[in-house]
Amino acid sequence: MSIKLINIAIDGHSSCGKSSIAKHISKEFNMKYVDSGAMYRAITFYCIENDIICNNKINHYLLLKSLDKIDISFNHNAKLSITETLLNGQNVENLIRDNNVSNHVSDISKIKQVREKLINFQQKTCANKNVVMDGRDIGTKVMPNADIKFFVTADINIRAKRRFDELKIHNHKITYDQVLVNLNKRDSDDMGREINPLFQAKDAIVINNTLLNFNQQNELVCQLIKKNV
Repeated sequence: MSIKLINIAIDGHSSCGKSSIAKHISKEFNMKYVDSGAMYRAITFYCIENDIICNNKINHYLLLKSLDKIDISFNHNAKLSITETLLNGQNVENLIRDNNVSNHVSDISKIKQVREKLINFQQKTCANKNVVMDGRDIGTKVMPNADIKFFVTADINIRAKRRFDELKIHNHKITYDQVLVNLNKRDSDDMGREINPLFQAKDAIVINNTLLNFNQQNELVCQLIKKNV
């Protein structure tokens, strides 16, 4: 189904299903999907691979020196019906979901120059509309004039369980407690950072999916979009 050209902003807490919602909207309404969180993860992965993050410390000098060398793009894999994140031309979609990346991405996202680089790219991407983008500051900073804004949340224990179930498929050593600690830290970092913190835009529609399954959540969102365009 197609709708008039609009932009949809989706913000919310970590592991609350923002990307799943955005991907469904993209398919349902034939919109371009942009995963802003994947961009921050890609830079974090680059820092880990190039020893810019070492012993849990960020070398800010090396990071700022390397920013111009970091190119992030997206590729739609029609065969798998997924959007893949490319870092300097390499498909890193699975690598950036690693828990080690998750442990450092909040600290990377606090850095002013990193946010400026990515927000500039994100705003250029949505300039011609027909974009659905998810993240932490999309409706408040990146697309403050988005036609529809959602703020997605869920009970943190439910979020941790969902995230744990995803991660344990590829990482059998990961524990639920590790995931829960990580999510608590990321929530605190996201809402407490000085630059573009996570908060609900005044005109955002709140989606609490604690008691909703995947299909119920998507059905609700689609109904709300049709109602508001």
